[in-house]
Amino acid sequence: MARRLTISELKEFLDEKTDQYNVEGFIENDPVSIPHEFKKKQDIEIAGFFAAVLAWGQRVTIIRKCRELLERMDNDPYKFILNHREKDLKQFEDFKHRTFSSTDALYFIEALKSIYSQYPSLEEAFKVPQEAENIEAGLVQFHHLFFSLEHHPHRTKKHLPTPERKSTCKRLNMYLRWMVRADNKGVDFGIWKKISPSQLICPCDLHVDRVSRRLKLIKRKQTDWLTAVELTNNLKKFDPIDPVKYDFALFGLGIEEGWSKLKLD
Repeated sequence: MARRLTISELKEFLDEKTDQYNVEGFIENDPVSIPHEFKKKQDIEIAGFFAAVLAWGQRVTIIRKCRELLERMDNDPYKFILNHREKDLKQFEDFKHRTFSSTDALYFIEALKSIYSQYPSLEEAFKVPQEAENIEAGLVQFHHLFFSLEHHPHRTKKHLPTPERKSTCKRLNMYLRWMVRADNKGVDFGIWKKISPSQLICPCDLHVDRVSRRLKLIKRKQTDWLTAVELTNNLKKFDPIDPVKYDFALFGLGIEEGWSKLKLD
Protein backbone atom coordinates (compact mmCIF):
# COMPACT_ATOMS: atom_id res chain seq x y z
CA MET A 1 0.00 0.00 0.00
CA ALA A 2 1.37 3.40 -0.99
CA ARG A 3 2.30 5.77 1.81
CA ARG A 4 0.18 8.81 2.49
CA LEU A 5 1.48 12.08 1.03
CA THR A 6 2.73 14.77 3.37
CA ILE A 7 1.05 18.19 3.32
CA SER A 8 3.87 19.67 1.24
CA GLU A 9 3.84 16.73 -1.19
CA LEU A 10 0.06 16.95 -1.57
CA LYS A 11 0.28 20.69 -2.24
CA GLU A 12 2.95 20.10 -4.87
CA PHE A 13 0.82 17.38 -6.49
CA LEU A 14 -2.35 19.52 -6.54
CA ASP A 15 -0.47 22.59 -7.79
CA GLU A 16 0.88 20.51 -10.67
CA LYS A 17 -2.58 19.16 -11.54
CA THR A 18 -4.15 22.62 -11.25
CA ASP A 19 -1.64 23.96 -13.76
CA GLN A 20 -2.38 20.98 -16.01
CA TYR A 21 -6.14 21.51 -16.13
CA ASN A 22 -6.51 25.28 -15.63
CA VAL A 23 -5.76 26.03 -19.29
CA GLU A 24 -7.69 27.53 -22.18
CA GLY A 25 -7.98 24.08 -23.76
CA PHE A 26 -10.32 23.18 -20.88
CA ILE A 27 -12.93 25.67 -22.10
CA GLU A 28 -14.15 24.09 -25.34
CA ASN A 29 -15.72 20.96 -23.86
CA ASP A 30 -16.96 22.47 -20.60
CA PRO A 31 -20.11 24.53 -19.81
CA VAL A 32 -17.81 27.49 -19.07
CA SER A 33 -17.54 27.78 -22.86
CA ILE A 34 -21.06 29.29 -22.89
CA PRO A 35 -20.27 32.57 -21.07
CA HIS A 36 -17.02 32.73 -23.05
CA GLU A 37 -19.15 33.39 -26.14
CA PHE A 38 -20.04 36.85 -24.78
CA LYS A 39 -18.17 40.09 -24.07
CA LYS A 40 -20.50 42.34 -22.03
CA LYS A 41 -20.34 41.80 -18.27
CA GLN A 42 -24.07 41.24 -17.82
CA ASP A 43 -24.24 38.88 -20.79
CA ILE A 44 -21.36 36.86 -19.35
CA GLU A 45 -22.98 36.59 -15.93
CA ILE A 46 -26.41 35.67 -17.33
CA ALA A 47 -25.02 33.12 -19.77
CA GLY A 48 -22.80 31.73 -17.02
CA PHE A 49 -25.71 31.53 -14.61
CA PHE A 50 -27.81 29.47 -17.02
CA ALA A 51 -24.80 27.32 -17.96
CA ALA A 52 -24.18 26.53 -14.30
CA VAL A 53 -27.83 25.84 -13.50
CA LEU A 54 -28.18 23.49 -16.47
CA ALA A 55 -24.84 21.78 -15.82
CA TRP A 56 -25.89 18.25 -15.12
CA GLY A 57 -25.70 15.31 -17.49
CA GLN A 58 -23.39 14.92 -20.47
CA ARG A 59 -21.30 18.02 -21.11
CA VAL A 60 -22.02 17.90 -24.86
CA THR A 61 -25.76 17.99 -24.14
CA ILE A 62 -25.41 20.73 -21.52
CA ILE A 63 -23.57 22.98 -23.97
CA ARG A 64 -26.10 22.30 -26.74
CA LYS A 65 -29.11 23.06 -24.51
CA CYS A 66 -27.50 26.23 -23.16
CA ARG A 67 -26.90 27.48 -26.67
CA GLU A 68 -30.48 26.63 -27.57
CA LEU A 69 -31.79 28.60 -24.59
CA LEU A 70 -29.65 31.64 -25.37
CA GLU A 71 -30.58 31.55 -29.05
CA ARG A 72 -34.17 32.00 -27.92
CA MET A 73 -32.93 35.23 -26.31
CA ASP A 74 -31.43 36.26 -29.66
CA ASN A 75 -27.98 35.66 -28.14
CA ASP A 76 -28.40 39.00 -26.39
CA PRO A 77 -29.43 37.81 -22.91
CA TYR A 78 -29.13 41.04 -20.91
CA LYS A 79 -31.14 43.02 -23.45
CA PHE A 80 -33.71 40.23 -23.64
CA ILE A 81 -34.06 39.93 -19.86
CA LEU A 82 -34.65 43.68 -19.51
CA ASN A 83 -36.79 44.36 -22.58
CA HIS A 84 -38.69 41.21 -23.56
CA ARG A 85 -42.43 41.36 -24.10
CA GLU A 86 -45.08 38.77 -23.36
CA LYS A 87 -45.11 37.49 -26.93
CA ASP A 88 -41.35 36.90 -26.79
CA LEU A 89 -41.82 34.31 -24.05
CA LYS A 90 -43.86 31.92 -26.18
CA GLN A 91 -40.69 30.50 -27.71
CA PHE A 92 -39.73 29.07 -24.30
CA GLU A 93 -42.91 27.02 -23.92
CA ASP A 94 -41.29 23.88 -25.33
CA PHE A 95 -37.84 24.30 -23.76
CA LYS A 96 -36.65 21.41 -21.60
CA HIS A 97 -33.37 20.08 -20.25
CA ARG A 98 -33.81 17.02 -18.06
CA THR A 99 -36.12 18.28 -15.27
CA PHE A 100 -35.61 21.97 -16.10
CA SER A 101 -38.82 22.83 -17.94
CA SER A 102 -40.41 25.82 -19.64
CA THR A 103 -42.03 26.72 -16.31
CA ASP A 104 -38.58 27.02 -14.77
CA ALA A 105 -37.12 28.91 -17.71
CA LEU A 106 -39.94 31.47 -17.67
CA TYR A 107 -39.60 32.07 -13.94
CA PHE A 108 -35.81 32.39 -14.22
CA ILE A 109 -36.27 35.09 -16.85
CA GLU A 110 -38.76 36.96 -14.68
CA ALA A 111 -36.65 36.65 -11.54
CA LEU A 112 -33.54 37.87 -13.32
CA LYS A 113 -35.45 40.88 -14.67
CA SER A 114 -36.55 41.69 -11.13
CA ILE A 115 -32.98 41.45 -9.81
CA TYR A 116 -31.57 43.60 -12.62
CA SER A 117 -34.23 46.20 -11.87
CA GLN A 118 -32.60 46.53 -8.44
CA TYR A 119 -28.90 45.96 -9.19
CA PRO A 120 -26.58 46.65 -12.14
CA SER A 121 -24.95 43.22 -11.73
CA LEU A 122 -25.82 39.85 -10.21
CA GLU A 123 -22.70 40.30 -8.10
CA GLU A 124 -24.62 42.63 -5.79
CA ALA A 125 -27.17 39.90 -5.09
CA PHE A 126 -24.44 37.51 -3.86
CA LYS A 127 -22.22 40.03 -2.07
CA VAL A 128 -21.11 39.38 1.50
CA PRO A 129 -19.14 41.59 3.92
CA GLN A 130 -15.37 41.54 3.43
CA GLU A 131 -14.94 40.03 6.87
CA ALA A 132 -17.27 37.08 6.12
CA GLU A 133 -15.43 33.76 6.23
CA ASN A 134 -17.14 32.46 3.12
CA ILE A 135 -19.95 33.02 0.63
CA GLU A 136 -22.65 31.11 2.57
CA ALA A 137 -24.69 34.19 3.51
CA GLY A 138 -24.48 35.41 -0.09
CA LEU A 139 -25.93 32.16 -1.41
CA VAL A 140 -28.76 32.31 1.12
CA GLN A 141 -29.42 35.96 0.30
CA PHE A 142 -29.50 35.25 -3.44
CA HIS A 143 -31.92 32.34 -2.98
CA HIS A 144 -34.33 34.50 -0.98
CA LEU A 145 -34.10 37.31 -3.51
CA PHE A 146 -34.55 35.01 -6.48
CA PHE A 147 -37.74 33.53 -5.04
CA SER A 148 -39.11 36.78 -3.60
CA LEU A 149 -41.75 37.06 -6.33
CA GLU A 150 -45.04 35.98 -4.78
CA HIS A 151 -46.09 33.62 -7.55
CA HIS A 152 -42.84 31.66 -7.88
CA PRO A 153 -43.42 27.99 -8.83
CA HIS A 154 -42.55 25.69 -5.95
CA ARG A 155 -41.06 23.17 -8.38
CA THR A 156 -38.47 25.70 -9.57
CA LYS A 157 -36.78 25.86 -6.16
CA LYS A 158 -35.10 22.52 -6.78
CA HIS A 159 -33.03 24.14 -9.51
CA LEU A 160 -31.51 26.75 -7.22
CA PRO A 161 -30.07 25.20 -4.04
CA THR A 162 -29.25 26.94 -0.78
CA PRO A 163 -27.03 26.12 2.21
CA GLU A 164 -30.18 26.48 4.30
CA ARG A 165 -31.25 23.10 2.90
CA LYS A 166 -27.74 21.72 3.52
CA SER A 167 -27.02 21.48 -0.21
CA THR A 168 -23.40 21.58 -1.38
CA CYS A 169 -24.61 24.19 -3.93
CA LYS A 170 -22.04 22.74 -6.29
CA ARG A 171 -23.29 24.42 -9.48
CA LEU A 172 -23.68 27.83 -7.87
CA ASN A 173 -20.23 27.54 -6.32
CA MET A 174 -18.88 26.68 -9.75
CA TYR A 175 -20.63 29.75 -11.16
CA LEU A 176 -19.13 31.95 -8.45
CA ARG A 177 -15.70 30.52 -9.21
CA TRP A 178 -16.15 31.53 -12.86
CA MET A 179 -17.22 35.07 -11.98
CA VAL A 180 -14.85 35.82 -9.06
CA ARG A 181 -11.53 34.05 -9.67
CA ALA A 182 -8.99 36.05 -11.64
CA ASP A 183 -5.76 34.66 -13.06
CA ASN A 184 -3.96 34.68 -16.39
CA LYS A 185 -5.09 31.21 -17.46
CA GLY A 186 -8.16 32.29 -19.42
CA VAL A 187 -10.81 29.96 -17.96
CA ASP A 188 -12.34 31.92 -15.06
CA PHE A 189 -13.46 35.49 -15.75
CA GLY A 190 -12.69 37.46 -12.57
CA ILE A 191 -15.26 40.13 -13.50
CA TRP A 192 -16.71 40.34 -9.97
CA LYS A 193 -14.49 42.37 -7.65
CA LYS A 194 -16.61 42.74 -4.50
CA ILE A 195 -16.32 39.09 -3.48
CA SER A 196 -12.93 37.72 -2.51
CA PRO A 197 -11.64 34.44 -4.01
CA SER A 198 -10.82 33.42 -0.42
CA GLN A 199 -14.57 33.51 0.37
CA LEU A 200 -15.48 31.01 -2.35
CA ILE A 201 -16.43 27.42 -1.57
CA CYS A 202 -15.09 24.60 -3.73
CA PRO A 203 -17.74 23.00 -5.96
CA CYS A 204 -18.21 19.51 -4.55
CA ASP A 205 -19.62 17.27 -7.27
CA LEU A 206 -19.34 13.48 -7.40
CA HIS A 207 -15.88 13.50 -9.01
CA VAL A 208 -14.45 16.12 -6.65
CA ASP A 209 -15.99 14.37 -3.64
CA ARG A 210 -14.48 10.98 -4.51
CA VAL A 211 -11.01 12.32 -5.28
CA SER A 212 -11.03 14.52 -2.16
CA ARG A 213 -11.92 11.59 0.07
CA ARG A 214 -9.15 9.53 -1.48
CA LEU A 215 -6.72 12.37 -0.79
CA LYS A 216 -8.00 12.62 2.82
CA LEU A 217 -9.29 16.16 2.25
CA ILE A 218 -12.79 15.13 3.39
CA LYS A 219 -13.58 13.12 6.51
CA ARG A 220 -17.27 13.95 6.89
CA LYS A 221 -19.35 10.86 6.05
CA GLN A 222 -22.22 12.56 4.22
CA THR A 223 -21.88 15.01 1.36
CA ASP A 224 -23.59 18.30 2.17
CA TRP A 225 -22.82 21.99 2.69
CA LEU A 226 -20.55 21.32 5.65
CA THR A 227 -18.62 18.82 3.53
CA ALA A 228 -17.95 21.50 0.90
CA VAL A 229 -16.82 23.86 3.69
CA GLU A 230 -14.55 21.16 5.17
CA LEU A 231 -12.97 20.54 1.77
CA THR A 232 -12.43 24.27 1.17
CA ASN A 233 -10.91 24.81 4.61
CA ASN A 234 -8.45 22.01 3.92
CA LEU A 235 -7.60 23.52 0.53
CA LYS A 236 -6.90 26.82 2.30
CA LYS A 237 -3.94 25.09 3.94
CA PHE A 238 -2.37 25.04 0.46
CA ASP A 239 -3.55 28.47 -0.67
CA PRO A 240 -5.58 30.61 1.77
CA ILE A 241 -6.05 33.37 -0.80
CA ASP A 242 -7.34 31.26 -3.69
CA PRO A 243 -8.33 27.80 -2.41
CA VAL A 244 -10.88 26.94 -5.11
CA LYS A 245 -8.27 26.99 -7.85
CA TYR A 246 -7.77 23.37 -6.78
CA ASP A 247 -11.21 22.57 -8.19
CA PHE A 248 -9.40 22.22 -11.52
CA ALA A 249 -7.09 19.58 -10.07
CA LEU A 250 -9.76 17.62 -8.21
CA PHE A 251 -12.25 17.69 -11.07
CA GLY A 252 -9.59 16.86 -13.64
CA LEU A 253 -8.29 13.94 -11.60
CA GLY A 254 -11.83 12.62 -11.25
CA ILE A 255 -13.24 12.99 -14.73
CA GLU A 256 -10.13 12.80 -16.90
CA GLU A 257 -7.86 10.41 -15.01
CA GLY A 258 -10.34 8.39 -12.95
CA TRP A 259 -10.40 8.74 -9.17
CA SER A 260 -10.01 5.00 -8.67
CA LYS A 261 -6.62 5.08 -10.43
CA LEU A 262 -5.01 7.29 -7.83
CA LYS A 263 -2.22 5.29 -6.20
CA LEU A 264 -2.62 6.88 -2.79
CA ASP A 265 -3.30 5.53 0.68
